Amino acid sequence: MLPFRRLTSIVRTHAGPTRLPAITHARPINSFTSRYPLLRCNSTLAPEPTEPSSTAPPPRTPKPKPNKSATALKRTASASLPIRHNPTPTRGDIRPVFTFSTVEKYNRFALSRLLPSAIEFEEAFWVPAWSYKGEPCEVWVFFNGSVVIWGAGEDAARKFISDVFERDRSSTFGKILAHAESEELEFVTDPNETTRLQGDLIILGQAPTLNDFDLPKLSPRKAEKASLPLETTAARYAFSHALARSTSLASLETSLENYLQSVSSLPATLVATGKPGLERKELIMKLGELLKLRQSLNLTEESFSDTPDFYWAEPALEEYFNSVSKALEIKLRTKSVNDKITYAAELQSTLRELLTESTAHRMELIIIALIAVEVVIAFIRDGPELWEEIFGKDAKGKSKRH
Repeated sequence: MLPFRRLTSIVRTHAGPTRLPAITHARPINSFTSRYPLLRCNSTLAPEPTEPSSTAPPPRTPKPKPNKSATALKRTASASLPIRHNPTPTRGDIRPVFTFSTVEKYNRFALSRLLPSAIEFEEAFWVPAWSYKGEPCEVWVFFNGSVVIWGAGEDAARKFISDVFERDRSSTFGKILAHAESEELEFVTDPNETTRLQGDLIILGQAPTLNDFDLPKLSPRKAEKASLPLETTAARYAFSHALARSTSLASLETSLENYLQSVSSLPATLVATGKPGLERKELIMKLGELLKLRQSLNLTEESFSDTPDFYWAEPALEEYFNSVSKALEIKLRTKSVNDKITYAAELQSTLRELLTESTAHRMELIIIALIAVEVVIAFIRDGPELWEEIFGKDAKGKSKRH
């Protein structure tokens, strides 16, 4: 390479247009980058431009709404890896536990008629043996509108609901949910393990110690056909009850989100127009919808913030129930729903006060207008007489003086 001084002298003394001397023996870029591998890596960061494709990119599909309870389970999923990755001879296959909720509630008496072979078990009907595509399953139908299937997934749940409940609409209480709610876990059987929830995996092992609880008795024929060990039936009920409560709470969360979305434009309307944006009747209907949500959350038999009374006498079952409830963050979600309802109630109270104030102001204007009309009528009716009485006497007195 030429020195800098010589290069500048050549440029200055060269006659005609200024040109730099040609550089010979230039190294190819491949050999240069082979000597400096960092530059070779960086060269891949800027790919050669390509011609635009004639086909339009595929449209983006909207992302599904994230399941809050599923997100909570992902945080503890790693705790189940030792069980999943270390099989033993006594351990069975890992199978799904699917919970499906399509209605607000089930009619207890209709369920007893539609499921004659089922056994009533506290807040649910228990079907010990049900088959889906040759796979043995166990079904729990809870009165809060949830169906829990051990051993099968969503397709089996839909099949069970369509076979049993679609024939008779009287089996449901309340409305059918616009969007079905679901919850999914997995379980494994191992008689050498203790029954527990580990991460996102339910382990059905040794039978829990019960105090005063008596398992429902099955006939030898039904006991033989049972899909899962009868020793852990009470434990499966506790796990299923927590899962059913989670899907029931998810339906309330969806209803509340729809409600908040329906009133989300009211603050902007209030800012833009200075008016509530709802008539009195519509506002009262919205308030009634909100009170119904709060009642369903706190004041019904399925109170989400409390542990059912059934588990108070059975500490082992209460531990199973609370473990799933804690993993699915039921109490935190209940508190969040209550906070949102409180905000919506404050909004409704503010709008109601504005409507009351506007009505009172309107009434004041009407009263003032009526008083003005009454004054005008009095002047028209009694005006001449008053004029005569007031100004007539003065005129007569002046005439007498003259």
